[in-house]
Amino acid sequence: MNMIEAPGGLTDFTEDQAKDWSDLISRFIDRNISDYGLTQFFNPTKTEIGGDAAEKKIDWSAFPKVVEIASGGSDVLRWSTADGNRLLRQDEYCEWHVTRNDAGKIEKVEFTSEGPEYWSFLFDQDPEKVLAHYHKYVDPSVVIADVVDGNGAYNPSNRWNDPKRGGKLAHLGHVNNTLGAFVNIGARSTIIRQRPDGTIMTGETELIDCGLYGGRDRHSDPHIGGEVNALARVGANITMANPVGLSMDGLFPLNWEVPDGSDPRDFWHVDRGIVAHQMRTRYEVPADRGFVVGDIKINGREIQFGAQITDFIRVKLVGIAHEFGKHLAAPRACEDVAGMMRAGGPAPLPAGSTVPASERMLSMLSAATR
Repeated sequence: MNMIEAPGGLTDFTEDQAKDWSDLISRFIDRNISDYGLTQFFNPTKTEIGGDAAEKKIDWSAFPKVVEIASGGSDVLRWSTADGNRLLRQDEYCEWHVTRNDAGKIEKVEFTSEGPEYWSFLFDQDPEKVLAHYHKYVDPSVVIADVVDGNGAYNPSNRWNDPKRGGKLAHLGHVNNTLGAFVNIGARSTIIRQRPDGTIMTGETELIDCGLYGGRDRHSDPHIGGEVNALARVGANITMANPVGLSMDGLFPLNWEVPDGSDPRDFWHVDRGIVAHQMRTRYEVPADRGFVVGDIKINGREIQFGAQITDFIRVKLVGIAHEFGKHLAAPRACEDVAGMMRAGGPAPLPAGSTVPASERMLSMLSAATR
């Protein structure tokens, strides 16, 4: 059977750690299947993928739709709002941090799609490796005590991952941007839904409103749910393709003007992950080119906000389906709030509790699903 690979093909793990990660995500998949009574979502570590398997890329804009809706059509307002507080605004599984020079021009914009659960797991396995990542990507002065909670466990909300407290960008920090939420949405959207008159739902918005998964005013969640549900409606058995996780699909510039006429994609760097699954990226012009990111124009306007670049970034997940036509489940009516809550599973951990790391991680994955 397949192991569940680390998001983005990341290579932080030893062989034993990679197996432990696979086991952890496998347990979380099983919990979703059990809690929601799923028959069209499978665990790839326990079910062989059939010869008719087909992959499905599902992608969306990295720019937060909730900000678009609130900005009344003003580009400057939506860009400045999205740049202002990533922990509150950047909820499309992509967050970014802007670095400016003394003249106020943008020199670098860093982006991430790495979930907090991955970093927590890696810290449990190898805290020094996590510290090395902080030194490389955030600040060389970070020490272990800065990134742990009162119990010595990794704290994803530490100040170095919070720009409002002097930090920068280690990994995703918005409450909705978690691996647990992504798996849960994918799992629950395999449920076929019917309207009160017995007809089958097909629209992205009606499906998410009916299934009560994710946020309806996002580019990501309704689209994920709609695309996965379309596979379910043709009777497929569905799961996530390796490497399991969300990633950036890349930068797709249109109507960009670089001062020296070069390709704007030349300044897009993949710092973590592989080209096909980009986990941490950076938009930065080499110092010897004589200009900075803020001198590049998009649609005739100089780049003044990191969000202008985000308009041209796509985020994705890849699903896999097989045994088409063999797993068509009976449709269900819409959920209510009580039905949305998981019947079992761990309660939030009380302060000061001591539990095995594996159980704490499973609780962390589950937290975004209730």
